[in-house]
Parts: sequence; C-alpha cells; structure tokens
Amino acid sequence: MSTGAWDPERYERFKAERSRPFFDLLALVQPVPGGRATDLGCGTGELTRALHERLQARETVGLDSSAQMLARSEAFAGNGVRFVHADLATFAERDAYDVIFSNAALHWVDDHPALLARLSAGLRAGGQLAIQVPANHDHPSHRSARAVAAEEPFLSATGGLPPSPVLAPEDYAGLLHRLGYREQVVRLAVYGHALAARDEIVEWVTGTTLTPIRARLDDAQWARFLDRYRQVLLPQLDDARPYFYTFKRILLWARR
Repeated sequence: MSTGAWDPERYERFKAERSRPFFDLLALVQPVPGGRATDLGCGTGELTRALHERLQARETVGLDSSAQMLARSEAFAGNGVRFVHADLATFAERDAYDVIFSNAALHWVDDHPALLARLSAGLRAGGQLAIQVPANHDHPSHRSARAVAAEEPFLSATGGLPPSPVLAPEDYAGLLHRLGYREQVVRLAVYGHALAARDEIVEWVTGTTLTPIRARLDDAQWARFLDRYRQVLLPQLDDARPYFYTFKRILLWARR
C-alpha cells in the first residue's frame, strides 16, 4: 500500500465529519474485557484510544503506514495502547486478536476478498471484524479526481489513480458468509456534510483521495493539477452556500 505522505493538519480539518463513521462502527462492536484488539489504519491514534476504552481490552495495537500520522500517536499511547508503523497490505497475523477494527483505511488495499480472508485468519475463535470503507467513488468529487489524474502531463508523472477496490454491500455480505461468520451487519450509510461552499470539496479530497497524487508532484505541478481539478469538478456541482456534500460509506461488522 503506497498512499504518499499524509498531512495530519489537512486531514483533521474535517475531523468531526470524519469521526462520525468511526463511532457508528464502534457502536456495532461488543466489548471484549481483557481481550486483544488492533486498529488498522489508526492515523494519529486519538480514536484508537476511544476504541480501546469502549472494548475494555487488555491491549490494543494501532497500525498505520504513515510516519507523519503516527508521529502524533504518543499522546494516546500507554495503559494498554501501543502503535506500530506497518503496511496494512501485508497484515498476516494468525489467531492474534479478539477484534480487528479498521475505519476508513482498507480502501487503499486491493483485492478485498483476499484481504478479508487474511484479516479473518487473524481472529481468535468468536472474534469480531469491524470495517468502514468509503464508497463515494461514483461521486463527481472522486470521478473528477480519477479523470484529471488520467490526463497528461499528470498521468506520466503520477501513474494516475486506480479504480476503487471497494465492493458492493451485498458482495461483502456474501463474502462474510463464505468466510464462516455466523453473525453479520453490512450497512450502506450516506453521511451529509454541510460545507461552506462547493470549493471546500477540493480541500476535503486533497486530505485523502489525492494524497498519492500530491506525493508525486512538485509544487508547480500540484498547483496545475488543482487548477485543472477545479475546472472539471466545480461545474458539476450546485453553487449552493452551504454546499451539502453527500458521502457514502460501507460499515460492516461480523462475528464468527
């Protein structure tokens, strides 16, 4: 998984909006007093602390591939919580956790059938899998990003943006069944965010979706990319103030 250099300040500009799905997913998970959990794609670790306390776990391990994000995790470590710099795409532990949790991270990893099988192998008997992935790839904000990244000179410089690996909700449900989960919840949720204006969507996606593009462009190229992105995106959106940005996410929880 290579997503470039993350900017914690930019990512957390919409901190409240990004945390809502985390707590909705967390509400599906049953506590595991004295158990062991992992938070895949833990970011700065602030929400990992909330996960740990909700689960009443003995130990919670936060994993993230971004050194920039993990640099802020020290404030949330200790008392059973620790953080590890690791690539989620190579996760291959077995029978190690009572809860495997991931909020808004696994859409960066390809081949979700293989991914969920690998994660499932990391669960102990009776373990819980809880995942939230963005599913907004058909919104103009994301379609425009892929379209501009596929234009020259950006394509040659960056390699473009690959298609989303996120599956349809019903495909996740079938996959969980085949993996042997006896209980499951798969939910497609639409989150509405009141942004000051449509232009703020550019700021939103530069903190997440466009991170790998930014990492491959110098400052001048990046400025040209953003100008072109605005040219493609903004005419597709209503010029309303505030602008209501709809964002689809899939939340899934399952227990063996």
